[in-house]
Amino acid sequence: MSLRIDARGLLCPLPVLRLRKHLLAQPPGTRVTLIATDRAALIDVPHFCAEAGHVLIATREAAPGEVEYTVQRGPDA
Repeated sequence: MSLRIDARGLLCPLPVLRLRKHLLAQPPGTRVTLIATDRAALIDVPHFCAEAGHVLIATREAAPGEVEYTVQRGPDA
């Protein structure tokens, strides 16, 4: 199962808070894709994943100024 979160135009900490909310509502192993334009997300998303026990699967530039993060919900998160 894969979900998409559009966080374009939102500033820190809102992209990570939306990601957290969606991940908590899903069973372990679910993949969520976050699209963000906030440059702070480049630091915030990997840090959040490491702290919360989720796995950052991929980070890629989706469009100029937009970064797409694919995160898998961790087993104990």
